[in-house]
Amino acid sequence: MKNSIIICAYNEEKTVENVVTSCCKFNPNAEIIVVNDGSVDNTGKILKNLSKNYNFKYEKLKKNKGKSRAMVRWVEISTGEIITFFDADVSNIKKEHFDSLLTPIFNNEADMILWQPSDIVIDYRINPFNSLTWERTLLKRDILPILDDIKEIRFWVETYINIFFKAHGKKIKYVTLNDLKHPTKYQKTTMTKATKEFIKEWQEIALTLIKNNNLILKRIKLELNTANEKTIKHANKTHNDLKKKLKKLKNKFYDFFQKKKS
Repeated sequence: MKNSIIICAYNEEKTVENVVTSCCKFNPNAEIIVVNDGSVDNTGKILKNLSKNYNFKYEKLKKNKGKSRAMVRWVEISTGEIITFFDADVSNIKKEHFDSLLTPIFNNEADMILWQPSDIVIDYRINPFNSLTWERTLLKRDILPILDDIKEIRFWVETYINIFFKAHGKKIKYVTLNDLKHPTKYQKTTMTKATKEFIKEWQEIALTLIKNNNLILKRIKLELNTANEKTIKHANKTHNDLKKKLKKLKNKFYDFFQKKKS
């Protein structure tokens, strides 16, 4: 099965060269697609120079359209049966990272891989927001039916895809990529700007959950139809534990922002 790697870059002049060259070097048989989503720094210049020596498809958008539009655009024209979405701001990329993203798909262990760098503060195994990551590998045939739905939803595209996959009983696997590094918003910009971006993103994510409650209900019914009594008890315990973790995390965020304001 052929893999198409989609890299969406917006003002990533510091890291985009390493990301693109690493993807090309470690995946010689893959289709590499790079979208310059209206960058106003040197990202475009760097990518143009790279295209002279590396084989990848490149498109520059005049204005920033958001990752959901970039995602739809390149899924439509990609030729691979497997799609990997790769961030343009990560570093320390290794060949084994791509093996971790593809092997579960090849072995039919998962329909979608959600991955994150190992330097993320909250471990994916206890992180209630692990499903919201942009980084993912999935089968193209599974995302084609919802391309029109996700085109305009920007920040909450990951939320929608995850809800859709779970509602339809797809197998999802979480993977941590050791030694891969990913800067936080607070490392990339000012405290004020990063906080505003977080608030905007979470508002849109909440809106996604409200608008798509039918998918959530479908997911619950699917689990109940296939679960035995023991599984249901385990699901209830997991749900209660998650509620407690969310409450603690919410309090930590609140205390953090209050200290920054003061």
